[in-house]
Amino acid sequence: MFRVGLTGGIGSGKSLICSILEKLGVPVYYADAEAKRLMNSDPDLMTQIVELFGEQAYRQGSLDRKYLAERLFGDAEMLSAMNRVVHPAVHEDFKRWTNLQKEVPYVVEEAAILFESGAHGDLDYSVLAYAPVEIRISRVMDRDGTDRESVLKRMGHQLSEEEKKKLADHVIVNDGQQMLLPQVIELHNKLLKRK
Repeated sequence: MFRVGLTGGIGSGKSLICSILEKLGVPVYYADAEAKRLMNSDPDLMTQIVELFGEQAYRQGSLDRKYLAERLFGDAEMLSAMNRVVHPAVHEDFKRWTNLQKEVPYVVEEAAILFESGAHGDLDYSVLAYAPVEIRISRVMDRDGTDRESVLKRMGHQLSEEEKKKLADHVIVNDGQQMLLPQVIELHNKLLKRK
């Protein structure tokens, strides 16, 4: 199975690109959503999270995201520890999910921190959804009803777009100027012909 990673900074349009690919019949694994599911359902992962953060990490059997956010925000060491337990669980789940996909030319793993986590090294091809910083800030502020400072803090946890461009095999520009659909279809056709 040919495995494609799709990433991009917050507000770059990853979800929109994935929805187009899904309409074209491509299965998409949403790594961030699956990580949240696993943190609430995988007993081994849940045990590791409790070992890191204490019993307070879960409230009434569900991950206490507010408590974790407070513990992780601004603490690079704890964030790194959390990533060391979550990323392997997501990686194994993605492998299991990929094995279930039959008769499709390729699958996509959508992940916000594909390069930062090193997950791109286990994939066959990587795609970056790119949009200029100011456009991304505006999109996220509109979408989440948040302020500029909050968006900038979230962006600060990701590699710069320039660094990601160097790592990506393909870049889709979602700047509101270039049409998105033709770029996604071009990518899809390229991946279909890769043999």
